[in-house]
Amino acid sequence: MMTPKNDGSAVLCIGRIYCDLIFTGLGGFPQLGREVFAEGMEVAAGGGAFIAAAHFVHAGRRTALVARLGTDPLSAEVESQMRASGVDLRFIEHSTEAGPQVTVASVVGEERAFLTRRAGGARPSTLNEGLSWDEACHLHIAEYATLHEIPNLVSLAKAKGLTVSLDPSWDEKLIRDPGLIDACKGVDIFLPNLEEAEAMTGQRDPEAALENLSRAFPLVALKGGANGAWLKSGGRILHVPAQKVPVVDTTGAGDAFNAGFIDAWLRHAPQEQWLQAGIHAASLAIQAPGGATVFLRAASPVRDA
Repeated sequence: MMTPKNDGSAVLCIGRIYCDLIFTGLGGFPQLGREVFAEGMEVAAGGGAFIAAAHFVHAGRRTALVARLGTDPLSAEVESQMRASGVDLRFIEHSTEAGPQVTVASVVGEERAFLTRRAGGARPSTLNEGLSWDEACHLHIAEYATLHEIPNLVSLAKAKGLTVSLDPSWDEKLIRDPGLIDACKGVDIFLPNLEEAEAMTGQRDPEAALENLSRAFPLVALKGGANGAWLKSGGRILHVPAQKVPVVDTTGAGDAFNAGFIDAWLRHAPQEQWLQAGIHAASLAIQAPGGATVFLRAASPVRDA
């Protein structure tokens, strides 16, 4: 595993950007032929890359997105929110083909159901420019689907001297692909949740899943939601319990965890603090609809119906 550079270095986040339509206050999930009414709805900038980037910025780390964004009205609203977050957008490619990308999230208690539309390809024309940014020390890949579309992404980042993290992120077509782990070769920090880890390894027990994944990755952080998080590094397994906070929406909690964890790792903090920082960031995220909305309320009007 590569050693992180100095604490003053910036982070790049790559992945698809979505306009999240988040419905809350539901009595149950929609069923065929029946209509369900929500008490609240939020329009929020989404996607793992942006949510992680917003939490990196909140932690005081300069962060830039490397991504594509549409030119439609929903994409324009997303861009306005991203600017309000303080994330650096210099490496955003604007293209009519890239939007609108939308996720409809139905939230019932701590459970969620998603309906998503992707648009265009994931590889931005700004990729080489972003990876060459002299302030960057680390690349965070927000979902395996992006790496699947850009299979040389890790090697390109390593050639620029960057450390690399990856959240596999659930994708029904890809998560059980037997070639997934091999395709992630070179990743320094692997960040699945329990469901993803079980799908990849067949192991339901967190420590057994960690043992399996640590054969391929030098550092694995396993996210367990209300059960906290686990870390396997150098033969050592650590566990930190979740914080007890009011839960409004768990969308983006894993992406927030990623940012907190990686930031602490980049700061060369003790290993226990890596997990604590990740859990703290996730705890912030779940107290408002949308993974990064908690940082936008003071900066821009929020739509709440």
